[in-house]
Amino acid sequence: MQERKGGAQLFREYYAHWVSVYKEGAIRPVTLAKYQMTQSWVERLLPELRVQDLTRIVYQQLINDYARCHERQTTMDFHHQLKGAILDAVDEGLIQRDPTRKVIIKGKEPRDKKIKYLNQFQLHTLLKHLHLGERVSWDWFILLVAKTGMRFSEALALTPADFDFAQQTVSINKTWNYKGKGGFLPTKNRSSMRKIQIDWKTVMQFAALTNLLPKEDPIFIPKEKVYNSTVNSILERHCKKTGIPVISIHGLRHTHASLLLFAGVSIASVARRLGHASMTTTQKTYLHIIQELENQDVDRVMRSLANLL
Repeated sequence: MQERKGGAQLFREYYAHWVSVYKEGAIRPVTLAKYQMTQSWVERLLPELRVQDLTRIVYQQLINDYARCHERQTTMDFHHQLKGAILDAVDEGLIQRDPTRKVIIKGKEPRDKKIKYLNQFQLHTLLKHLHLGERVSWDWFILLVAKTGMRFSEALALTPADFDFAQQTVSINKTWNYKGKGGFLPTKNRSSMRKIQIDWKTVMQFAALTNLLPKEDPIFIPKEKVYNSTVNSILERHCKKTGIPVISIHGLRHTHASLLLFAGVSIASVARRLGHASMTTTQKTYLHIIQELENQDVDRVMRSLANLL
């Protein structure tokens, strides 16, 4: 069969080629996988659509069909992953007008997503139950994530050289490819590269723990492959034994952030500590906590005003 070129080319073929040219090798594998998932949906929903036939109505129908089984934010991501390729097709003259203009993003109602995190007493109970011996263990890993709020892949990539015990900081400048074949990878984004301040007790503990370890080798990587589920299972056993809610390692990150917010730490400081790209991400993720704090602020304001007379 003769390959169709230009506007007569199938859109699914054009998009697959666009992803290959512009995205492969330029973005992280986990992000590339999202584009490839979008590609599979295009192949499923519009297998015979030609590039030149992609009109506003056709594109809106594509978004509507996708939105029937996805939440609005997921549909928005789907749209953004398609839009770059479509605008390039417009620039190339393959499509006469931008079909994404004025698109209406729909989607299913989001499920009630309550972030699982521990309160201060529950976290204290968990940390007291950890077995912190003289050798590196996953209990030490749990402690460090709870104290810093770093991501799972960031904590796996830590080496003794990343600690500056004199300045009481730990540098996040890489991640560990635990989903693949191992090895160091770049951080999630530029904002993820940061220095996290750590308390003096954690400094003393990790100075002793890492003293004799190779400076450039990952502290927590064993000889066998690391699985997120393995560490989550260890954390789950601790939670059940101490009678506190079961959370995941990622839940420890939420716990860390929530305790800082409840302690009055600014959203900007929490965002920097977590390595969020913007405060908007922090605000969206911890909206329920921020709203609760705002309610407390209203009570304080009313009490202060009532005491003026």
